[in-house]
Amino acid sequence: MIEIEGLSKQFDTLLAVDNITLTVRPGEVLALLGPNGAGKTTTIRMLSAILKPTAGRARVAGYDVATQSHIVRRHVGVLTEAPGLYSRMSGREYLDFFGQLCRLSTKARKERIAFLAETFKMSYALDRRLGEYSKGMAQKIALMRALLHDPPVLLLDEPTSAMDPESSRLVRDTILQLRRDAHRAIIVCTHNLPEAEELADRIAIIRQGQIVEQGTAAELKTRLLGPPLMEIRLLDAPHNGVVALIEGFASVADSGADWIRYRTADPAVTNPALLRALAAADIPVVTLSEVAQSLEAVYLRVVGEGKQARGE
Repeated sequence: MIEIEGLSKQFDTLLAVDNITLTVRPGEVLALLGPNGAGKTTTIRMLSAILKPTAGRARVAGYDVATQSHIVRRHVGVLTEAPGLYSRMSGREYLDFFGQLCRLSTKARKERIAFLAETFKMSYALDRRLGEYSKGMAQKIALMRALLHDPPVLLLDEPTSAMDPESSRLVRDTILQLRRDAHRAIIVCTHNLPEAEELADRIAIIRQGQIVEQGTAAELKTRLLGPPLMEIRLLDAPHNGVVALIEGFASVADSGADWIRYRTADPAVTNPALLRALAAADIPVVTLSEVAQSLEAVYLRVVGEGKQARGE
């Protein structure tokens, strides 16, 4: 649904996006992560046919962003970081105006606005001026605008920015529901790493205009933080014989008063075999669980490596 190959964007002396290659399949959500100024927004603007690439190519819903820009715009819904609402319009007037730009019939506009207002719990506010909206309400209206024409491609820049926890949960649930559509592709740019991990099938990290890492959250954690870390808690304090037994199955990473942590590349195989061995040795086990490795640790490592390379 989205194909990017060698895409670059140069602004005078600034190379904002540098030779990136990505694909997003139908039914997939890609989280695009990176620090401010890394090139996320410029990439979104090229994919939405607002900016023309300096080099490379990109196709959205089968159409070239440079040579078929007017068709691309019909097939994308874009949520920008700044909503850019018309403050003197009511929410209903604003959505109806953009529905007309999308060439929706009067009946289709009315039905679609009612459906989205109910989805985002905004029916009560549609006839109020946008200038009276809170930041979170304005963000909801901007997201409704992006969804008006039910586009096959969604490009969402900080979709839950400035929202309260309840509204953020509602938007995340909506994105998860949209993801179930096997014909829709979504790119989400966000600084909210737990949100990225919840929503995305794959994650790409952009740094200084280049994609430096991409894969599923699990793949990135394994590649950058090491194999899964397991913790086994025992009824009694671990002794040398227990540590030696575990080392026969996995690499022991640490231990404490009543626990031992180890790494294994294949927990599904290692853990049952280890538990059987401990039971056979009459060593009582209280719990065995995976120690969570965060996407934040992955992100900070990638961004930190970039700063080290620049001598910061």
